Amino acid sequence: MKNLKFDKTGSAEFSKILRSRVNAHFKNTKTSIYGDRSMVIKTIIMLSVFFIPLIMMSTGLISSPALIFALYITSGLGMAGVGMGVMHDALHGSYSKNKKVNKYVGYSMNLIGASANVWKIQHNVLHHTYTNVDEGDDDINTPFFLRFTPNTKRYWIHRFQYLYIWFFYGLSTISWITTKDFVRVKRYRDMGFFNKEGEYNKEVMKIAAWKLLYYSYALVLPLIMIPLPAWIIILAFLSMHFVTGICISLVFQTAHIVQDAVFLKPDQEGLISNDWTVHQLATTSNYAPRSKVFSWLIGGLNFQVEHHLFPNICHIHYSKLSEIVSETAREFNVPYLVKKTFVAALSDHVKMLRQLGKA
Repeated sequence: MKNLKFDKTGSAEFSKILRSRVNAHFKNTKTSIYGDRSMVIKTIIMLSVFFIPLIMMSTGLISSPALIFALYITSGLGMAGVGMGVMHDALHGSYSKNKKVNKYVGYSMNLIGASANVWKIQHNVLHHTYTNVDEGDDDINTPFFLRFTPNTKRYWIHRFQYLYIWFFYGLSTISWITTKDFVRVKRYRDMGFFNKEGEYNKEVMKIAAWKLLYYSYALVLPLIMIPLPAWIIILAFLSMHFVTGICISLVFQTAHIVQDAVFLKPDQEGLISNDWTVHQLATTSNYAPRSKVFSWLIGGLNFQVEHHLFPNICHIHYSKLSEIVSETAREFNVPYLVKKTFVAALSDHVKMLRQLGKA
C-alpha cells in the first residue's frame, strides 16, 4: 500500500468549526461523549439474545429440527446485535471512558468467532481513514467476482453481481469465523502491522484459540447434546451465520456503496484530493434518520456520517449530532448524503451494484 495522505489545503475552516460545535454541544448539555446506562442494558439484551438460544440447545432437551433452526437464527440476530451495537463502540473506544471496559467489552467480538485485533486494523485504521479509497479501504478490496469501486477492473460476471451478491453477503461471517482473520493478519503483517518480535505468531495463536472456544460452545456442544443427525445441526448453524452476514453486510454496504458516494483514487504520490473531514462526508451516507427503533437495533449505524466523523463518540449521541453536522455542511456547501428510509438506501445500493457491473 502506498503512503496515502489527504490534501490539507482546503476545508480546514469547516472541520474546525464543526468540531468546535460538537464539543460545545457536549459541554453545554453536560453530557459525556461515551455510553451511559442504556448501553449496559443494550449489551445485556444483545448478549442474551445471542447466548440464551445456544444455552437452551446445549441442555439437550430440545429435539425439534424446526425449533433448532429458530433458536440458531435467533442467536444469529443476537450476534448481529452484539457486532453492531456493542463491540463496535467498544473497539472504537467510545463505549466507556474506561479503557479496560472498552477492552473487555470488545472481547465480545472474539466471542462471536472473529478477531478484535484484526478487526481494529481493517475497520478502525483502514476503512475509517481511507473510506472508499483504492489501495486503502479494505472493505472495497474484494475477490475478482465482486466490484465495489469503479476504479477496479470490470469483468463480464459483474453485470450479474446485483443478483448473486446476497449469497456472498450471507457467507461473510462464515468466512470470518473460518479463514478471513488468518488471511488478513498475514496481509496486515506484510503491510507493517503485527511486526514486533513474535507478535505475529502470538496473534495467530490467539485467533485460533478464540475460534476454538467459539466452535466449542456454538457448534460442538450442540452436536453432542442434541439428539438429531449432525447435518441438521450444522445446517442450522450455517443458517445462523447466513442471517448474521446478511444483516451486517446490508447495514454497512448501504452506507458506502451507493450512487452518490465518491470513490477516489490517490495520485502517484499517494495524495488523496480531499480534506479528510470532507472526504468522509463525500463517501458516506446516512439512512432512516427518523427511525429510532431501527437505529437502536443496528447500533446507530444508520448515522454513518456522524460515526465516521466522530468514531470516538458513542452511537447513542449520533441523532443529536446529525443536526449539527447537517446544518454545518449546508452552511459550508459540503455534501451531506442521506436517504429517508432503509429501503431507499438498499434500492440505491442495488442500483450502484448494477452500475458497477455495466461500466
